[in-house]
Amino acid sequence: MTESPEDNTPAGGRGPTGGTPSHKPYKHPTAGWGAAVSVGKVLLKADEPINSARLMTTMNHEGKGFDCPGCAWPDDQHGLHLDLCENGIKHATWEMTPKRVGPEFFAEHTVTELSAWNDHDLEDQGRLTEPMSYDPGTDRYVPVSWSEAFELFGGSLRELDSPHRALFYTSGRLSNEATFLYQLFVREFGTNNLPDCSNMCHEASGRALTAAVGTGKGTVDLNDIDQADTIFVMGVNAASNVPRMLTALADAYSRGARVIHVNPLIEAASGRTIVPHEFRAMATFHATPTGTMNLQPRIGGDLALLRGIAKSVLERADGGAQVLDEEFLSRFTTGFEDYRALCAQTSWSDLETASGLSSAEIHSAANIYADATRTVIMWCLGITQQEHGVDTVREIVNLLLLRGNIGREGTGLCPIRGHSNVQGNRTCGIDHRPGAEFLDRLAAACDIDPPREPGLDTVRGLEAMDRGEIAVFLGMGGNFALAAPDTDFTAQALGKCALTVHVSTKLNRSHLVHGQRALILPCLGRTERDTQESGEQSVSVEDSMSMVHLSRGMKPPAAPSLLSEPAIIAGLARATLPDSTTPWEHYIGDYDRIRDTMQRALDGFEDFNRRVRGPNGFRLRQPARERIFLTPSGRAEFSLAPLPVSRTGEGLLTLATVRSHDQWNTTIYSANDRYRGVHNLRTLIFLNPEDMRERGLSDMDLVDITSIAKDGSERTVNRYRAIPYDLPRGNAVGYMPELNVLCAIGDFSPQSDQPLMKHLTVSVRRSG
Repeated sequence: MTESPEDNTPAGGRGPTGGTPSHKPYKHPTAGWGAAVSVGKVLLKADEPINSARLMTTMNHEGKGFDCPGCAWPDDQHGLHLDLCENGIKHATWEMTPKRVGPEFFAEHTVTELSAWNDHDLEDQGRLTEPMSYDPGTDRYVPVSWSEAFELFGGSLRELDSPHRALFYTSGRLSNEATFLYQLFVREFGTNNLPDCSNMCHEASGRALTAAVGTGKGTVDLNDIDQADTIFVMGVNAASNVPRMLTALADAYSRGARVIHVNPLIEAASGRTIVPHEFRAMATFHATPTGTMNLQPRIGGDLALLRGIAKSVLERADGGAQVLDEEFLSRFTTGFEDYRALCAQTSWSDLETASGLSSAEIHSAANIYADATRTVIMWCLGITQQEHGVDTVREIVNLLLLRGNIGREGTGLCPIRGHSNVQGNRTCGIDHRPGAEFLDRLAAACDIDPPREPGLDTVRGLEAMDRGEIAVFLGMGGNFALAAPDTDFTAQALGKCALTVHVSTKLNRSHLVHGQRALILPCLGRTERDTQESGEQSVSVEDSMSMVHLSRGMKPPAAPSLLSEPAIIAGLARATLPDSTTPWEHYIGDYDRIRDTMQRALDGFEDFNRRVRGPNGFRLRQPARERIFLTPSGRAEFSLAPLPVSRTGEGLLTLATVRSHDQWNTTIYSANDRYRGVHNLRTLIFLNPEDMRERGLSDMDLVDITSIAKDGSERTVNRYRAIPYDLPRGNAVGYMPELNVLCAIGDFSPQSDQPLMKHLTVSVRRSG
């Protein structure tokens, strides 16, 4: 049980404090002057407002600046001068802070003391400057040289009786070059234990798309978004998670496209926006709608909604309407007749029950889809972090196949990746289940014999750690202790390791939830200059639409002792594999050398160094976009999933965890959530007003939330604030990482192995 005192700081210190908690519904446009004022405050708080503002003018600029370390939405291809957003600026300035955390800081504070701090305050101390090693005798981190840190790590790995006793985690921040070196090191060491943040986010998308169309990525680019006349936006709060997408939605509305938002919550992103770089709109306060319809399925009801839309379209076809692309279905798909029969057999009453929507609402959306010429469907974690996430993404494919909406301009599949290079991480080899073709090319290009057996993902890795089977954990970026499910279980598992190591830019919770020994290895940030033997270096990243482009830091390093991520990886590799013939030091002298090897090892990276330096970089080929389907049948494959059955019992609710507007993944900038009208509060739960009345609750009442896991075990957080919100009855929403404690390690999807962060069963009762 996790207790939460009255100051809204849960045990373990999660969440900033200060100010009186309040809630007032937000009724204004997104972005616009609200974002501009927020940006101004952020720049002033950065203590270097002029320098920070100047650097912002180079963010996301092709050929001369750094790629935003935030979301993976593609950069504008036509030279837009302000291709950035409020949250991207927060993310960059958070990294560019003048505050520093050096040996003096750690000398003043024990780990036990720091463990009582909240997560905002930990990161707000500033940038890490020196490698540090945990001293159990004093309960403090103490300075250590880079060579000593590398040898401690390498020696620990060499002493293991099996390479599979080490776990190598990756967040989405690594560049392509660092990613390639990282997976090369791990596989030369002898394991595929390469869990990553995708295991908790879009694993369902990759598995579903690979099975359905033969590629684990989306098929659209920005031009397709601009050409679509209908766009479905599913399971994402665009105004906070991918704010630059608002421009595309506003443009779509302005040209007459239909924009349908599918989300249990009515979010500000589905209302209106003022695009900040449209100066006339800013001057006149002119807002443009970003949606034409809101559909609010219950949590987990998306598959039934999609099935209902398909059923409605097929019923129109049975009535003689020309709404199917018969030629496409015949030439490029398999399983259509079975899918047609499945839709016919599914009753409207079952679809209404499963989706939480009326047949009239479903028919209305279906009519828009059937009348459209070109449709794009976007989706994010509201779809994938469900128990039936893979089936749901495959149902998205089913629906698009009916009208040939894959492989035509203005159509296609668009998973929205939430971190700047998480897609590039997977492309460049971070995968605990690598394919034989990838391993064959890696072996030939790098002269190694990579392991062939699958490794551990995030959930399986934590379970193995808890059993004592993992002795060494390396976290490359991120904040694993807070990002993972079942927070208390995760902390306990990490504590059983002999050594935990984190490559980081700032102090975070994971440094305090450590093994018997621990290292903090500070690295350069995306915004900083990386100078090696041959001069200043650039790295590459891949956005969510498969564009690969360069990023070059502009700011001096936060400390002269900082190393780049590739340099740290090379140092760890050499210390672990002293007899390796891989030219680790040679690679670090000039990153072009890494790219020369990558072009031989990775499909689609041919002539890498030349192509990545072209205007806007280059786009990786997606066979499904060209109607080449690399499935066993050679065709796009319809799926036949049954409708999900809710396991929520009487008096229980289905809970989804989300981010606030003043938050990026586990990094919390403040306790505010402007677009949901929340101020000075993070320990909360959004509830349907009728569900609140049924429980005798009023706005801001204190409640206890208990999750009921599949195995019957319970986890509780106490004294959270109940807030009424527009969402379906029987559903509830709260913030991660505060509520990750409620997601049992065993509550993961059997389809994707993803933790069910948006599909938990809970009870809510008044505190006390």
